[in-house]
Amino acid sequence: MNFLLAAADTGTNALRLSNSPLIERFEEATGLPREVAVWGVNILAALVIFVIGYLVANLVRGLVRKLFARKNIDAAIASFVGNLVHALLMTFVIITALGQLGVDTKTFAAVVAAAGLAIGLALQGGLSNFANGFLIVVFRPFKAGDVINGAGIEGTVEEVQIFSTTLNTVDNKKIMVPNGALMSGTITNYTANGTRRVDLPFAIGAGSDLAIAHAALLATAAADPRVLKSPAPAVANTKLIDLGTQVELRSWCKTGDYFALMSDLIAKCPKALADAGIKGPDRTVYYEERKPR
Repeated sequence: MNFLLAAADTGTNALRLSNSPLIERFEEATGLPREVAVWGVNILAALVIFVIGYLVANLVRGLVRKLFARKNIDAAIASFVGNLVHALLMTFVIITALGQLGVDTKTFAAVVAAAGLAIGLALQGGLSNFANGFLIVVFRPFKAGDVINGAGIEGTVEEVQIFSTTLNTVDNKKIMVPNGALMSGTITNYTANGTRRVDLPFAIGAGSDLAIAHAALLATAAADPRVLKSPAPAVANTKLIDLGTQVELRSWCKTGDYFALMSDLIAKCPKALADAGIKGPDRTVYYEERKPR
């Protein structure tokens, strides 16, 4: 009980309401101790501070993102900075609300620092994710909207957060990838450059004229308007295989046309080779009757 009274006295000093007429009228009307009114006012004030602070933190985060968007700064950077500002503001709001309740913020800050050290040692992975999130913002290996493959996950970058990066996969799954996992491995950015090359291998049977096969594949690629004239499409003999040769059609296109062009060429090229009289490796199996001796 003495501890509660002491805490109440601390809260009273914080609000300076110990001699307030409002407190006296509350005490006369209810017959309850003065400390009850003081604690009620303290709790109400702390809740108001928290709610208003939360709304302001959200507002500031939105303003930061809008400001970055107005300056044409990458959305991933805007998201990271906005989330960081929101976290810092909420930390200040929580400390202020606790102070309104009569908690000694200096002592609380020391406790938080000690706890932070212990938690930091226990959660080194979380701190690593935070540091790597900062590295992503600084070095920008990818930006919002890029299609990447990192930490074994392939998808479109939606947002870079303080501890993780959000990816949307082609089958519409949202995956949160830790920033540390992304930066500790190889990141493949499929959309960083404006053009990509579609490489399609084809097996040409032994005895077929490779020059005719090359011409058929090049004509098919040249007939598609999405294939760039420069660099021009090309066909290369890549290796010898059983019963034939493997050739590869290499066609350049804009990055946005990559998958559609690859699908169409896969559908058209086999017919073009067949129309040119080109056959694949003959793997026909013949069975012979073995007569007993």
